[in-house]
Amino acid sequence: MAFGDVSTPQGLKELEKFLADNSYISGYSPSKADLSVFEALGKAPAGSFPHVQRWYRHIASFEAAERAAWGGSPLPQVAGAKPTVPAAPAADDDDDDVDLFGSDEEEEDAEAARIREERVAAYAAKKSKKPALIAKSSVLLDVKPWDDETDMKEMENNVRSIEMDGLLWGASKLVPVGYGINKLQIMCVIEDDKVSIDLLTEKIQEFEDFVQSVDIAAFNKI
Repeated sequence: MAFGDVSTPQGLKELEKFLADNSYISGYSPSKADLSVFEALGKAPAGSFPHVQRWYRHIASFEAAERAAWGGSPLPQVAGAKPTVPAAPAADDDDDDVDLFGSDEEEEDAEAARIREERVAAYAAKKSKKPALIAKSSVLLDVKPWDDETDMKEMENNVRSIEMDGLLWGASKLVPVGYGINKLQIMCVIEDDKVSIDLLTEKIQEFEDFVQSVDIAAFNKI
C-alpha cells in the first residue's frame, strides 16, 4: 500500500493522499484490506483529512455482518491495528452444541426432554435473529463534458448535489481524453433496492450545460 503507520500524522497524510484517487484500499469494492485499516484507525481522524473521513464514514455505514462477508485478504500488518487473537468459542454458539436427538442408548426421562426442547427453542431463536444483508453495488461513472471550456469543478459540484436515499458519493478524479478535454471519473455506492442506476445517470445528464454524456466504467456487487 502507498501509506505507512496510520496511527501517526505522516501515515494519515499518506493515507489521505492515497484515498484522494481511490475509493477503497484495494479495487473498486470494500474488502478485508479496508477492514484492516478501519480497525487500525479506530475512529475517524480529526483535522483536515476529508478523504480519510469520507472513507471511514462509508466503511462504518456497513453492518458488522456485512463487513464479515467481504472478500479479499487483510493487509499482512497494519501498524496501530489490534492483534488478531482467536476468540474462545461461546457457550451454546455452535450448531454442534445443540443436541437435537439425544442418545439412542439411554431412555429419555421427562427432565432430559425438557432440557432438549429448551435448547432447540434457543437455537431456533438465535438463527431467526441473524441480520439481513443489504444488497449494495459499487459504481464507477465517466461523466464527459462538452469541450475543454467546461468548468469541471462546477460540473462535479452539480453531480455531487444529487441526493437519493441509498446513494453515497465517493472519490473522484479528472482523466484526460484528448485535445485538452478531461472527463470526470467519480465513484459511488448504491443500495440496489433503493437506487436505479438508470435514474441516476438521467439525473446527471439533466445538467445539460455541463454534461454531454454519462457512461458506466465499472459496476461491482458488494
